[in-house]
Amino acid sequence: MSQQQIVIIGGGFTGTALAIHLARADQAGLQVTVIEPRAQLAQGVAYGTTDPAHRINVPAARMQLVGDEEGAFDRDYRASPDFRADPEALWHDGNVYPQRGKFGHWVNAQFVHQQQHSPVKLSHLRDSAVAFKDGVVTTASGQQIHADQVVLAISHPPPDLPALLRPLQGHPDLIANPWQRDALAQVARDDRVAIIGSGLTMSDVVASLDRQLHRGKITVFSRRGQLPRANLSGSFENYTLDYDQPQPATARGWLHRVRQEVKQAAALNLPWQLVLDDIRRNGQRIWQSLSLHEQQRFLHHLRPWWDVHRYRIAPQVSQVLSQQQASGQLSLLAARLIAADARGNTLRLTLRLRGAQSHMLEVDKVIVTTGPAHNALLNSNALLRQLHGDGVIQPDPLALGIRVNALSQTLNAQGKANPHLYVAGPAARGRFGELMGLPQVAEHAESVARQLLSAPPLPLSERCPGSLTY
Repeated sequence: MSQQQIVIIGGGFTGTALAIHLARADQAGLQVTVIEPRAQLAQGVAYGTTDPAHRINVPAARMQLVGDEEGAFDRDYRASPDFRADPEALWHDGNVYPQRGKFGHWVNAQFVHQQQHSPVKLSHLRDSAVAFKDGVVTTASGQQIHADQVVLAISHPPPDLPALLRPLQGHPDLIANPWQRDALAQVARDDRVAIIGSGLTMSDVVASLDRQLHRGKITVFSRRGQLPRANLSGSFENYTLDYDQPQPATARGWLHRVRQEVKQAAALNLPWQLVLDDIRRNGQRIWQSLSLHEQQRFLHHLRPWWDVHRYRIAPQVSQVLSQQQASGQLSLLAARLIAADARGNTLRLTLRLRGAQSHMLEVDKVIVTTGPAHNALLNSNALLRQLHGDGVIQPDPLALGIRVNALSQTLNAQGKANPHLYVAGPAARGRFGELMGLPQVAEHAESVARQLLSAPPLPLSERCPGSLTY
């Protein structure tokens, strides 16, 4: 009997967590290959950063893989030399917020442990997948790998440069992708900086600039001028909504419900974060109860407000933002860009403030923190372009990622499911909804693992003769 072979394309947190779950099944005869060009797994956008200013956004006690003992990462981290070397990780409420890269290293260590102890043959191929046809994955180096099932764990495409900044593309004072290593090294101590976007990436950028002792004025602007909220400090019991209560399945209906629940929680001296946390835990069932029209309405009208309350930041980072706002170093504007050009040694931005008033801004550096271009995911690498061009995969109707069914199987141009091609992680969120935070991504990885373990291998008649087995 031949081995079942599963190929996971992408070795960030999602792909690595999926591989670990498959290995934990202890299924002899199973071979799992993760194709990832980085030297270590779990080193994607979120947890591959080496900047010590970048911290996990929730306490370490809430960071773990599904099926782990509660607090596994927190316990291991507190016992490690990393904890003793980073006293700022310990917040005054007793919670720890490690540097994000430490969590990535911990997840990679779980993968290595499974390699050494599981009967599943687990391997990491340092390469990039460029094509998948006839049951064979082809890599950039020319290797061909037979696969019974393939999982796309490609989550975050590079940021897209706003259209009004494209005339400045390549300008040395425009930092279009702050995720690139040493992207902020060119920012001088006293440079005037404009940051486009006011979410989590902006928070990381400001924390990094503060760590490198930047003292120039920073102007942050976004359409609504909202910053991510600080995470809840202290320990509280969970707040639980009554989901059996009659509820209109509309974006407006859920907005009213959340406001009502926040008021009820406040009357009990409970913080609003507890209400949002319970909505997040049940976000997928809420999302899937909405019609496509209501999902579109949510994305258009409510998503920015959800994001700043849902995707909160570590207290250490929140403290930096608060201190810089209080000192006047950092200012926040509700504005949109209407023009940009270079004048001598400065960049000049013309903004339209809320209320239609224009504002001219001259700066030394412009940093784009508008986040990954999820609507361009299918054009972000050779593999996805090939699959899309062949009609094998399609964008979801909301342009959030890849169209899948309830089993996380991709749907082709005719809407037919492919039982040999799956999507794991944020690229499936158009179907499932809340699928960006770590708990939901870890749960989805486990769910996809269960689907794969119950899936039949590729029939011999569909295998490509002469294909190589890695």
